[in-house]
Amino acid sequence: MKKIAISFILSLLVSVVSFAQVDRSQFPKAGPAPVIKIGEAETFTLDNGLKVFVVENDKLPRVSFTLVLERDPLFEGEKAGLTGFVGQMMRAGTTTRTKDQIDEEIDFIGANLGVSSTSMSASSLKKHQGKILDLMADVLYNPVFPEEELEKLKKQTLTGLATSKDDPNSISGRLSSAMVYGKDHPYGESTTEESIGNITVEDVKSYYTTYFKPNIAYLAIVGDMSKSEAEEVVNKYFSDWEAGDVPKFTYDTPAPLDKTVVGLVDRSSSVQTVIDIAQPIDLTLGDEEYIASRVLNQIFGGGSSSRLFMNLREDKGYTYGAYSSFAADKLIGQFSASASVRTEVTDSALVEFIYEINDLVDNGVTQEELDKAKANLAGSFGRSLESPATIANFALNIERYDLPKDYYETYLQKMNALTVADINKTADDLIDPSKLYITAVGNGSEIKDKLAQFGEVMMFDNMGFPAKEMAAVDADMTSEKVIENYIAAIGGKAKASAIKAAKLEMVAEVMGTQLTIQLIHDDANMRFAQKTIVGGNVMQTSVVKDGKGTASVQGQSMAMTDEQVDATQLSTYFLPELHFETMGYTLTLDGIKDVEGTPAYKVIVATPLGSSVTNYYSVESGLKIKNENPVSGDTFYSDYQEKNGVLIPMTQTIKSAMIPVPLEAKITNLEINPELTEADFN
Repeated sequence: MKKIAISFILSLLVSVVSFAQVDRSQFPKAGPAPVIKIGEAETFTLDNGLKVFVVENDKLPRVSFTLVLERDPLFEGEKAGLTGFVGQMMRAGTTTRTKDQIDEEIDFIGANLGVSSTSMSASSLKKHQGKILDLMADVLYNPVFPEEELEKLKKQTLTGLATSKDDPNSISGRLSSAMVYGKDHPYGESTTEESIGNITVEDVKSYYTTYFKPNIAYLAIVGDMSKSEAEEVVNKYFSDWEAGDVPKFTYDTPAPLDKTVVGLVDRSSSVQTVIDIAQPIDLTLGDEEYIASRVLNQIFGGGSSSRLFMNLREDKGYTYGAYSSFAADKLIGQFSASASVRTEVTDSALVEFIYEINDLVDNGVTQEELDKAKANLAGSFGRSLESPATIANFALNIERYDLPKDYYETYLQKMNALTVADINKTADDLIDPSKLYITAVGNGSEIKDKLAQFGEVMMFDNMGFPAKEMAAVDADMTSEKVIENYIAAIGGKAKASAIKAAKLEMVAEVMGTQLTIQLIHDDANMRFAQKTIVGGNVMQTSVVKDGKGTASVQGQSMAMTDEQVDATQLSTYFLPELHFETMGYTLTLDGIKDVEGTPAYKVIVATPLGSSVTNYYSVESGLKIKNENPVSGDTFYSDYQEKNGVLIPMTQTIKSAMIPVPLEAKITNLEINPELTEADFN
């Protein structure tokens, strides 16, 4: 026993000495690429053309089935959004089962079943595979496409679309795609309220009957199933599936730019700018430079040690993160680099982005960067092999993209063989720094002029369409006149000024839950109180009086800072426009803008301490139709009704990052000049 103990201690000392002698300042030299033995998928094809791949794995008593349709991308045009409904409509009921019955049967056996416009997937315990296959086949062969389900899905989609129109990242994605590909390309078109309204049940049925064909389908089976059993099962459930002709489509390749251009969506309430720099690239999975592009991206913007991240976050502190991607696609790929940065550093951040892009192409990468990227990607690749589904996906890719049979077995060897020269050639081949699409979503009045140094600035709306040309502001129009016109439009200064106080209650619904907002305005004494009630419980209150403010969330109170009180006072008054002058607010008229199809004067309202909101007043009616607040989001005003001789907007639609869907709040109770007591503000 003693000899064993001494031997162990000596070996430990040797290990410690050896570790101490290692030069930790040098990145370890890469060894030879490991030989990977990937379990091959067994394959067979049915008479109807369905190609099947089987990856047997009996470690767990589970089995999964993934069906993929290989069709060309579709340009949906006036029915954009159609494909988003297909899977859910197929899952909404069959000739033998209702949607609820399908859900109950799946839940009962602890299984999963999902459908999209180009795929179906199902998984269950081995002992329930017959049941889940029966359900999968029923949904595949016998969908009934209920009309009421489509109407429900359309309403949900419209709600999501309304939310996305105020989400900077969603806006940025639409804008970048529209500029890179064009609105007449499958990758550049956008779903709109109009296109959703055009979609009918017959459209969904037509898509299903046209594209759900076995001769363009692949079925991957992973789990506790042998090839012989798979042949028996697949023939039982899928051999009756009838083949058919499927249309093919071709599209023009996006025309290359002759210079860098800039697209801007003006979102005045933004305190950050979402930047995206993009370019179409000719890159497909299996291309000679595909693996090199993975390594290149890892170095440039693939993670927290990449060039973009280290520059824009770690060195400059402009953003929480900056990243890039080289997306491969059969039709057309894309290079992209993006970040969300503070408004005031928008131009500085773009300078750094462009510097890094030029430096990558002009000066290339280093051997140290290459070694680190290879090590990182090799680790990720190795970890992915732990999932049997990865093996099935490899088999599908080999078939779909006509890859060599040993493509993934030799993947690490091909990556390890890449040199600095190879990576630099890929950067030079894929990126042209002189012809970039730069997009920005942010406060246009703050950043538009700064963006001009990078290229011609073109204005777009939040759906990625060119912004409507608005008439120029008349030479004699001022911000003060806009406010005068607004006061005249609601009933005149005399009647408006007669309103000294107001109590109102607004009711809205958020995801099935009623929300009540109670507001008390004491304009004469500069007092304000707000209470938000959800499900009968007070969730939030705020009070401003005597120049101070307090806020409470679920019973936890805190005093507002002077800056917070200053910002809150912009919405303290029931009719704030009456008090802009006496409060010392600065007004700036920033042209005529398009607000959901209505030309409106844009007026920026700033307090002495620097807080600001942006109001929009209809050019035609003079009424206020929108307010942009950096804290609370955007509020749209509608349904103006006369109360005490003054027009009051009885509906406020609030769009904010703090709520999942637009909040439509309707005034259900309004008291003008009520008797107020101190208790109302405690």
